[in-house]
Amino acid sequence: MVSLMTSLQHHTDEVTCCTFSASLLATGSGDKSLRLYNTADFSELPCSPLSAHGYGVRSCCFTSCGDYLLSCSADGSVLVWSCKSGEVDSELQHPNRSPLRVCALAPDSSLLMAGASDGTVALWDFTSRTLLRCSPVSEASVVACCFSPCGHMVATGCSLGDLQIWDVDNCLLHAEKNAHDLGVTCCTFAPQFEIEDSHVQVRLASCGQDSQVKIWMVSQHEGHACVVKLLHTLTSQCAPVLCCAFSSDGELVVAGSVDKSVAIYDTGRGILLHSLKQHDRYVTAVASSPTMPWMATGSMDKTVNVWKIGDGHPVAGAQSVQTTYQGRKQQASFSRLLLPDWSEEDVQAWLCEEGLEELLAIFRANNTDGAELSRLSKETAIEMGIESVGLRARLLRRIQALKVELSAPDCPDEFVCPITRELMKDPVIAADGFSYERESIEGWIRGKNRSSPMTNLPMQTTLLTPNRALKMAISRWKCGRP
Repeated sequence: MVSLMTSLQHHTDEVTCCTFSASLLATGSGDKSLRLYNTADFSELPCSPLSAHGYGVRSCCFTSCGDYLLSCSADGSVLVWSCKSGEVDSELQHPNRSPLRVCALAPDSSLLMAGASDGTVALWDFTSRTLLRCSPVSEASVVACCFSPCGHMVATGCSLGDLQIWDVDNCLLHAEKNAHDLGVTCCTFAPQFEIEDSHVQVRLASCGQDSQVKIWMVSQHEGHACVVKLLHTLTSQCAPVLCCAFSSDGELVVAGSVDKSVAIYDTGRGILLHSLKQHDRYVTAVASSPTMPWMATGSMDKTVNVWKIGDGHPVAGAQSVQTTYQGRKQQASFSRLLLPDWSEEDVQAWLCEEGLEELLAIFRANNTDGAELSRLSKETAIEMGIESVGLRARLLRRIQALKVELSAPDCPDEFVCPITRELMKDPVIAADGFSYERESIEGWIRGKNRSSPMTNLPMQTTLLTPNRALKMAISRWKCGRP
């Protein structure tokens, strides 16, 4: 039996990742934010949302103690967040600033690795936050990586379809060519491992663009290459499978697909147990709780569903959790305006709505209007005289959330930059045929990215062409908003 416990609809763009600690659920989104929930009642923490990435969040994971949350993004950084304060504890940059697709921690949180679009995997000593190495492992993007539960092996998957097993010293132990036709999308080790006749054995799940989930047995004898045996090929989903995760006991595998379904498999027998079809769009993220029989599923429909697996009723009180995004009050007239169009009075009214009345005098003295509010940074906040670190951080989080909110959920998707997920002001057409905000795509190219942000294929030229027709359409839409 699988029962829906609650549905969380706080993100304003697609949900891209989710993960559990013993007491928290974290979700990440294309809206560039992460959200934290207490699993006692699935209420959102006061420090949430967490906003500091320049682009959408791609992957997230908790440390083993649950004190820190890590997230990575196409901005080339891994951010380490304090789960207590919601502040950024540290920032780890990929040495080539390549867009990061996935990040993972060793079971004891001693090592952190992140897979990048340039085919490299960066490895850090997480305790000291120092980069140990950045190694090429593929000619294509590294889109999946995970540590084995024993901490001695890592698995990586690439967009070409290859699955590789390495030791932590970057020695290749096994390469499974074309494990998934058209590309691997995710891979994950089971939480448990066995030792039999001096062999370490652990199951590995992978999924891909071929609409399949595969269960592998990975065996390694100390000092020798490992043997990888395919146990099951699971084919109940009829479109690319984007994500997979083992249950805490390793007996189940949960997989989310482009066909909008969530499949739950028995890993021992290789059979389908449940098919859930509550999401309205692609299922892009799945996670299992390490302490409870719960799983979370995230989707392009901006929703995170939390499920209980097994007999019995949903957790007491869970159904009463607010499941729709409340957002700001937005009763004032400025709620219909884009942020740069706000007057000084609009900004002051917003501060009062947010409980930031203590900043009113500073903002009045600096004649801060909407355009200046949208450009506010840590440095300019200090210059304005906002000395309290906590107050300054709270203000910047609220501004980021406001930008996301006012990017207009009713805005046609073609008016939104695929990189920043914000309404475009100066759209240009790149060599891949997609339109982007000029500043964003120029920054992408300056970061030595010669691949398309949308297709990951090489762009033949960096020439950008103004999209005047789109700019006029956006202007007409803005003028015609109620």
